[in-house]
Amino acid sequence: MRVRGYVALIAAVAAERVVELVVSNRNLEWSKANGGREFGAEHYPVMVALHTGLLAGAVLEARKRRFRPGLGWPMLGVVLSAQGLRWWCISTLGRQWNTRVVVVPGAARVVAGPYRAMPHPNYVAVVTEGAALPLVGGAWITALVFSVANAALLRTRIRVENDALQSLT
Repeated sequence: MRVRGYVALIAAVAAERVVELVVSNRNLEWSKANGGREFGAEHYPVMVALHTGLLAGAVLEARKRRFRPGLGWPMLGVVLSAQGLRWWCISTLGRQWNTRVVVVPGAARVVAGPYRAMPHPNYVAVVTEGAALPLVGGAWITALVFSVANAALLRTRIRVENDALQSLT
């Protein structure tokens, strides 16, 4: 995969993120109209910056790297699998999904789809993609930096989300 192909992959992921934000904003409006309460808004700008940095860093670093088919092609498969898991989570949560932590009073906790197996499957997709996407282009420093920073952020995010979900019971 040449650099141009990798940039196209990153652009496709960025476009997918825009679609996610459209869905998220629509669901956020529904949640607020139904009395939804947001938790942990302080860490949201950090999350946006980190995920934007992942895409930018991956492109910038990959320009200095050589594509390694033995790593790049399998990592592309991992990225596509992570996307599948992400959209399974989004479709399972329906209107309750958005990129923020919002709880609608009286809403039932979702325990279907991937949520049958684990409490936070979307974060499995985020962690997996955050490591694999840069590695498609050989951007191992970006993969490492994002993974460490994301682990710190997810520690806060999952705690906030768990606290918010407690209010559903």
